[in-house]
Amino acid sequence: MTILVIAEHDNKVLAPATLNTVAAAAKIGGDIHVLVAGQGAGAVAEAAAKIAGVSKVLNADNAAYAHQLPENVAPLVAELGKSYSHILAAATSNGKNILPRVAAQLDVDQISEIISVESADTFKRPIYAGNAIATVQSNASVKVITVRATGFDPVAAEGGSATVEAVAAAHDAGTSSFVGEELAKSDRPELTAAKIVVSGGRGMQNGDNFKHLYALADKLGAAVGASRAAVDAGFVPNDMQVGQTGKIVAPQLYIAVGISGAIQHLAGMKDSKVIVAINKDEEAPIFQVADYGLVADLFEAVPELEKLV
Repeated sequence: MTILVIAEHDNKVLAPATLNTVAAAAKIGGDIHVLVAGQGAGAVAEAAAKIAGVSKVLNADNAAYAHQLPENVAPLVAELGKSYSHILAAATSNGKNILPRVAAQLDVDQISEIISVESADTFKRPIYAGNAIATVQSNASVKVITVRATGFDPVAAEGGSATVEAVAAAHDAGTSSFVGEELAKSDRPELTAAKIVVSGGRGMQNGDNFKHLYALADKLGAAVGASRAAVDAGFVPNDMQVGQTGKIVAPQLYIAVGISGAIQHLAGMKDSKVIVAINKDEEAPIFQVADYGLVADLFEAVPELEKLV
């Protein structure tokens, strides 16, 4: 078996989720190849070649892949993927945008957001917002799979010595074009990669009150997240949302402040190693999953906690 892993990157840096995806591929077994599709992404290809367990890196360097538009990348992956037993990508916005198209072009089913590998054709994935785990077996000739990064410990970023091979294929569908992007800039860690996450919910009352969480997060070296209720209320931008329809996180420490604990939110953070909840409602569902709970007014508790850090 030979497995193709689609690298997650920004043409400059290889995203950590790629290491988790390679870990999933390693559990399947067989040779692991990594595809880097981008423009001027030579540094990314070199970084991918150093990943432990990777035997080959395919570097598709072309203007058509500069912004990894799925309409252009999917035909490339489908073309290359015909000779592989498995095609894996992280269950990020990019991965979830590209792989369904690949599965359709290869006329196979897709298995989404696996959290465990049982065998080369059998996997586990959460359903019903994580309230049940489905065991899925596929007899597809090419198994197209997205990987929930929080389900697998990353492999070592160093130690490999894979060969880098150029891929000449260029697919420009001409059906979409890159117009622009606005990137949120922050000195804090990226939400999905942070070891500590402090999240606020509807109980924060307004966006200005998130300053309490920012102050605490800065002292802890943490990322700041939010519940869907806080995002929908306009307190914070949607790139901070943690949950089933937001980002999936599994930090060493997750501090939920003013979050009731809706199923939608729990699906995105319940795999955290330690969960701390601060809420004045002692009946809030968040306390059912929390390792430590504090029934208190967050506007008193959070500033006090910040002083102690």
